[in-house]
Formats: sequence, C-alpha cells, structure tokens
Amino acid sequence: MSVNLAVIYYSSTGTNYQMAQWAAEGGKEAGAEVKILKVAELAPEEAIAGNPAWKAHVEATANVPIATMNDLEWADAIIFSTPTRFGNVASQMKQFLDQTGGLWFQGKLVNKVVSAMTSAQNPNGGQEATILSLYTTMYHWGAIVVAPGYTDQSIFTAGGNPYGTSVSVDQDGNMKEDVRGAVQHQAKRVVTVAGWVKKGMQ
Repeated sequence: MSVNLAVIYYSSTGTNYQMAQWAAEGGKEAGAEVKILKVAELAPEEAIAGNPAWKAHVEATANVPIATMNDLEWADAIIFSTPTRFGNVASQMKQFLDQTGGLWFQGKLVNKVVSAMTSAQNPNGGQEATILSLYTTMYHWGAIVVAPGYTDQSIFTAGGNPYGTSVSVDQDGNMKEDVRGAVQHQAKRVVTVAGWVKKGMQ
C-alpha cells in the first residue's frame, strides 16, 4: 500500500529546497509516491532582484509546483521545510498554513502524518523553536507528529536535533553540518509511520 508524501518547503536561496529534495529521495526509497511543492513567494520583486542568490534560486525553481489545499488532501504524510525567521516559520510558510482553515473545519487534516525541518545561520538561531512553532499548527489539525528523535546515528552526525533535521548555513549559503542522511532517515520514518496509520485506518 503506497503512501502519498508531500514535501512542502519555502526557500529563498536554496537550502530548504535541497533538504526537500533529500526528503523526497528518502520517501521514494521507502516506497512513497512523492510530490515536492513550494509555497508561494510573498516578497516583492525588487527585494528578490536586489539579492543575486535569491533571484537565481527563484529562477532555478520556477518549474516547481506551488502547494495547494488539494495537495494536503491528497497526502497521507507531509514534511515541511522552512528557514527560521526569529524563531518562527517564514511568513510564506505561515500564509500557506493560514489557508488550511477550510480543510481543518472539514476534518480533512486529521491523522495526517507530519514532520518538519529548518535552517538558520547558526545552531542557536531558533531552529528548535521554529520546528516546535510549526508543530503547534499540526496539533490543531489533529495530525500525528513524527519527529526523528534519536532513532538513527545520522541524527547525531547532523547535529542531534530530535524535533526535526536542522542545519546551519554560513554567509555563503553553504551547509555547515552533514544533514543529508538525517533528512533521508526522517523521511523514511515518516513514510513508515504513515503506512502503519493508513493500513490501520483501512
């Protein structure tokens, strides 16, 4: 029984897009049908144009589909990836989550299996708080939060965040920790649990 996994991300210069790709790899290895989806960009064009890395990333990912409420309804499992903004999710991700009221009201988000990832410029830059703030919305959905915990050695290699994979990024946009294995493990764990839930519900 295949699990539908939506990997929904926001990325300005590419870190969370890369993490989303790694999550998709892990999900596919676990047998899931996977969609990589971005949330809509809210920043004004002049702000994007003024940052060469941001502009380049927007252009490079122009073909990535924008996440919709239909994608949430389709998904059995969802992995979110967002940079931290003062210990909270990026406004682009928050706006997407704020649109889910209709699905929430209809009970269509109940028992979705969810997990989250994030990035910041330093290890104490709000990474854990960002993931936990996103999970607050998931609790209101009635979703099933599947954190990686300390279930694989790759989590320690990536810095040891039990809430979800997080990575520090230097001024040049390079990831400081090796998180690929942790992201893939997190995705596989999410797909495995979603498979259990889906089978149990049927």
